[in-house]
Amino acid sequence: MDRLIIKGGRPLEGEIAISGAKNAALPLMCASILSDQPLELSNLPRLADISTLAGVLEHLGVRVQAGDGGSGHGSRTLTLDASGLCETTAPYDMVRKMRASILVLGPLLARHGRARVSLPGGCAIGNRPIDLHLKGLQELGARVELREGYVEAALPKGGLRGARIRLRMASVGATENLLMAATLAKGDTIIENAAREPEIADLATCLVAMGARISGIGSQRLEVTGVETLGAARHRIMPDRIETGSYAVAAVITAGHLKLTGTDSAIVGATTDALRQCGAEITCSQGVIEIRGPERIAGGLTLETAPYPGFATDMQAQIMALLALADGVSVISEAIFENRFMHVPELTRMGADISVADSRATIRGVRALKGAAVMATDLRASMGLALAGLAAEGETVLNRVYHLDRGYERLEEKLRGVGADIERVAAA
Repeated sequence: MDRLIIKGGRPLEGEIAISGAKNAALPLMCASILSDQPLELSNLPRLADISTLAGVLEHLGVRVQAGDGGSGHGSRTLTLDASGLCETTAPYDMVRKMRASILVLGPLLARHGRARVSLPGGCAIGNRPIDLHLKGLQELGARVELREGYVEAALPKGGLRGARIRLRMASVGATENLLMAATLAKGDTIIENAAREPEIADLATCLVAMGARISGIGSQRLEVTGVETLGAARHRIMPDRIETGSYAVAAVITAGHLKLTGTDSAIVGATTDALRQCGAEITCSQGVIEIRGPERIAGGLTLETAPYPGFATDMQAQIMALLALADGVSVISEAIFENRFMHVPELTRMGADISVADSRATIRGVRALKGAAVMATDLRASMGLALAGLAAEGETVLNRVYHLDRGYERLEEKLRGVGADIERVAAA
């Protein structure tokens, strides 16, 4: 199992190209199931999760063809052709690796009339039930059962029918699954209290390009008029807002100066607001965000994770690493996932002063962190620990970096390119 060796204390200087968004790419790949014509996706990141889902889709009979996006390495194109879709079961040994695999459920049901999908796996950051997915599909007319660890869904003779669905909570995955299913339902579907994340808008934009009829994109109320079939489309995946935010933190935590290219400042407003409170100088232009870190990080922040456009739970670990070195006392409340403070014991191994009570972490800034051997527990915690290692005195050994490979494309290469001393080694 690989690990990262990070020697901290170097200000990061230079330019980092932001990759396409993993959390947009995964539902977009699943959307290919809805059509018997090709869907071409560009700006696709090279990540373990992308490969995992490609394997699931190939098992279902989708032809997946990768191409070089013209850059020679890094982002690429992917053409998905579901004209030969022949299987409706997504098995446990494939789905257990990644929670996003549940997003094949709605498209399979809408296109094929039935689906059998294993209950999903993913990061151990808390309970993420799929009841909202299932209830919404039932409201669209599906018969749904849970049997031996699988979701088994089938349609009545008349197929999916439009419905008015109000989500109990603004679930990203449920919104995506129901949106995709509704595109082929008979009549009109209204999804109320829909999640507003930019990745959902990206999915909806692609579905419209395929021939779907969707209004209210980007709002909490999505209106879908079902169509008979969807067709071919080409779509460029949006930039990754979590990668953007993570490298912005890297500039601040190392007192560095980074220019992030190929991104969009509009999708990271809550993160840049927090970084400005920490003393960062941030300027934004078309597709570029430039961040300069302060000599001393200002603390005293009070943050609570929330659905978009609030402060993202996927940025919580990274900001916590930063605030561990900030002046004063800061507080982060985690309102999305109940187990998302598992990185705290690892940060304290590095000298951070953090106490947790229920869903609230109190961070008392220290003058310096010390390198140590630490263990990643999930994807974003891994990045938080890597950021801490970039700023720490001495050497940090980050174990279980396979988590990072799920969400950050060419991490070491990008960081070395701006002056980080970071190396991947195979564990003995």
